Amino acid sequence: MTDPLASSFFACTIQDGIAHLEMNRPDKANAMSPDFWADLPRLMVALGADPAVRVVVLSGRGKHFSGGMDLAAFQGLMGLAQAEPARGAYALRDVILRYQAALTSLETCRVPVIAAVQGMCLGGGIDLISACDIRLASADATFGIEEIHIGMAADVGTLQRLPKLMAPGILRELAYTGRRFSAEEARGWGVVNAVHPDAAATVTAAQAMAAEIAAKSPLAIAGIKQAVTYARDHSVAEGLDQIATWNAGMLRAEDLMKAVQAKMTRATATFDDLLDG
Repeated sequence: MTDPLASSFFACTIQDGIAHLEMNRPDKANAMSPDFWADLPRLMVALGADPAVRVVVLSGRGKHFSGGMDLAAFQGLMGLAQAEPARGAYALRDVILRYQAALTSLETCRVPVIAAVQGMCLGGGIDLISACDIRLASADATFGIEEIHIGMAADVGTLQRLPKLMAPGILRELAYTGRRFSAEEARGWGVVNAVHPDAAATVTAAQAMAAEIAAKSPLAIAGIKQAVTYARDHSVAEGLDQIATWNAGMLRAEDLMKAVQAKMTRATATFDDLLDG
């Protein structure tokens, strides 16, 4: 039987409910090759389907988180652009939509995804982290929406998700100029939650945060993730209706009683995994 977590781009380990997904092309600054785009959504589906997985930590091995799109992938896209105009445009749009869906898999996965960023996080790397639930960075992290430098607009999530995280005027400046910005700037704008001294400390902090989340009710965590993502894209009234419907269907006595009893006795509650569907 084929291992559903096998990948030529990622290394994946699971321990105590935490899946650590590591981009594993350190010699190429974890540039996003075709294998990245094929494997990420498949892995996220597999991790989301595993009832023992409660949180995903996403990081990159080596000096850099990700230098963005691999040049080989760009060359393939340019080949489409040189084809018969209408057919080439149709094929190019299809590729872009598939790339978008690959990153959206981070949002649609039932479990929270925490990005631990070090070194360079450029171009497609920004698209990647913008689809994560939480972002932590090392002090040496450098970010850049650099697609403008090659004459294109970012097209797989940065321009759609970052305006929900930071002031639109700041985003416009960064996207129009392509200038790089620091971890401290990113923290000040709300793009990252915290800045840690180095890469090791950042992954350690991400793992500690993941452990804290993994100790909570996985059903409640799934409900929170779905509600926050839904509220981002809908009105307040629609969001209120959505969470009312969710809790009407998903709020159950067992987890409530465990949590309340643990709080009263100052003990630690243990919540069951979700069922294997």
